[in-house]
Order: sequence, then structure tokens, then C-alpha cells
Amino acid sequence: MKRSDVQAKQAEGLLFDTYLMANPAATQEWIIFFKKGAGRGFFLVDENDDVLSFSLLDDAVAELRSLGVKRVELHI
Repeated sequence: MKRSDVQAKQAEGLLFDTYLMANPAATQEWIIFFKKGAGRGFFLVDENDDVLSFSLLDDAVAELRSLGVKRVELHI
């Protein structure tokens, strides 16, 4: 899911279960995962549909704040 889609859904009041977790392909990086009902989930992606990853946890949290996400579950 792209940033603009997340922001639009947040503005509509639609909430997702949000997870911040280590990237399985590069465990020194962090990725953001949104889970919707019925088992559907989405990674935060850029405009080219590449999964966004963050080398610093603080950067991932800043990204979540900029998207309007208030709650997140951290998986370490």
C-alpha cells in the first residue's frame, strides 16, 4: 500500500492493525505491514511498488507518525 493510500484511509477513519518488524530478507532493516480484516495484509511500498525498508527504527516510527498512525505493534 502506498503512502498516499494509507493517508487517505486514515483520513476516512479506517484503521488497520499496523506492525513494525524486521525485514526477513535483511534483518538489520525494518518494514511496515498493515493488516486488514479477513487475513488481508499490505506492506508499505513506494511509488514503484517496492517495499519500503528503514535502516533505523526511529526513521520507521517517524514515517508512521507522518502517515497518521497512532498505534503499532513492534516485532523484534
